[in-house]
Amino acid sequence: MRALQIAATGMSAQQTRVEVISNNLANMSTTGYNARRAEFADLHYQQATRPGTVTAADGTVIPAGVQLGLGVRPTAVSVNLQQGALTQTEGDLDLAIDGEGYIEVTLPSGLSAYTRDGGLKRSPDGLIVTSDGYPVVPGITIPDDASTISINAAGEVYAYFSDQVEPELLGQLTLAGFSNEKGLEAIGSNLFLETAASGTPQVTTPGQDGLGTLRQGYLEDSSVDSVREITELIKAQRGYELNAKVITAADQMLAATTQVR
Repeated sequence: MRALQIAATGMSAQQTRVEVISNNLANMSTTGYNARRAEFADLHYQQATRPGTVTAADGTVIPAGVQLGLGVRPTAVSVNLQQGALTQTEGDLDLAIDGEGYIEVTLPSGLSAYTRDGGLKRSPDGLIVTSDGYPVVPGITIPDDASTISINAAGEVYAYFSDQVEPELLGQLTLAGFSNEKGLEAIGSNLFLETAASGTPQVTTPGQDGLGTLRQGYLEDSSVDSVREITELIKAQRGYELNAKVITAADQMLAATTQVR
């Protein structure tokens, strides 16, 4: 009775779908989060009778054949690269990327990671870092006596001092772009790692080579659509219930077989 195994793969697939949806809903308030979507494909088929098989001496060919599917399997959890809405915060080090691109940071291991979470902070040494304390690349240090910080759309960081009329240029922020953003590896804390699927990062000035610009005093909201996620959750629940009913029906059929006298 293949129906038991087939329905089991269907229940497992719907469970995976619910887990992805629950992660989306849990991150509906996460800065710069992009919603995920579970993708599936049918399993291989048992060829009881192959299409195109010759069944007679006169060359008669079966037009369709008999192919019995063996269930479903997950193929990917892809990222929806839709940009979230920009919310004004008025923070000097709050940066939203208006368009494509990622901010590069350095992990304690020395590896580079990439994020769209522009909620940056200032370390005790004045270095611009992420909320987890990872320094932003390139490293820019804010002087202790700086009264305010200004960051323009091109990523130039200026410091204003009470005893100076003209601002002082502290450095230039850059953005990294990838040929296949969906190939990045998520490691948590709004961070991604480069992979062979994503391609190598192309680092350049904001606003160039198709990358977005920076907006100071804004943060990017999560792109999760709660109404859509709830709808998908209901569909996944119904799919799980239907596969469970198939298992119940198959069990009843097996029970009927064992009761034959």
